[in-house]
Amino acid sequence: MRFLRSLKPNKAVIERRCLEVNGIAVEVLRKNIKNLHLSVYPPDGRVRVSAPHYFDDAAVRLAVITRLDWIRRHQAALQQQSRQSPREFVTGESHYFAGHRYRLDVIEGAGSPSVRLRDNQTMELRIRPNTERDKREAILHGWYRQQLRAQLPALVAHWEPIVGVTVNEVRIKRMKTRWGSCNINAKRIWLNLELAKKPSSCLHYVLAHEMVHLLERRHNRRFRALMDRFMPQWRLHRDELNRAPLPHEN
Repeated sequence: MRFLRSLKPNKAVIERRCLEVNGIAVEVLRKNIKNLHLSVYPPDGRVRVSAPHYFDDAAVRLAVITRLDWIRRHQAALQQQSRQSPREFVTGESHYFAGHRYRLDVIEGAGSPSVRLRDNQTMELRIRPNTERDKREAILHGWYRQQLRAQLPALVAHWEPIVGVTVNEVRIKRMKTRWGSCNINAKRIWLNLELAKKPSSCLHYVLAHEMVHLLERRHNRRFRALMDRFMPQWRLHRDELNRAPLPHEN
């Protein structure tokens, strides 16, 4: 959602506060930006408004009220979205990699911890005896990170000439509300570690999405037109990503 600028912002700092609008908690970030942006974030439908400094509380409330139906639809969709049950990293659990589900087989023994795909149905986790749950999780996440990082050079090389940009760096981290983000000035892209579990098409989509942000900062008409040009099926990939099971929040 967007409102045209009526005054020139005169502050560079970010002001953060919370409002309640018709029973909905809204996080408000006032920034040195031109337009108001409203977002609903997974996993629980948290609402955030980024607004120029000259938008007072009344203007923000009005913006939220005019989008109440849209907000509630998105929140309902997130609540209905499937979610993985809590993971304990024990034999028999289901874990995902590259869009496929695997049965975890935990093997205790001497030697260095490791993870491998034993076949097209089994993910093998080798650990030392009495390894605690959090350490098992760290071992598996380390493997996911390695697998995801190994794909990045070829993916970046594929999309740079298509989008017409140069990416200086791609980093990986766990994120709760975003699949990716970018620092436009540094030309640095961050990808969510969870993408290692998703189909390759989802990884392509998120990387291309963030690279297009190097050309257009906002999710506006120009951004969508660029995505249509570079990845005509991007909406299908976005929907596939949003349908994928969400990780359980510990």
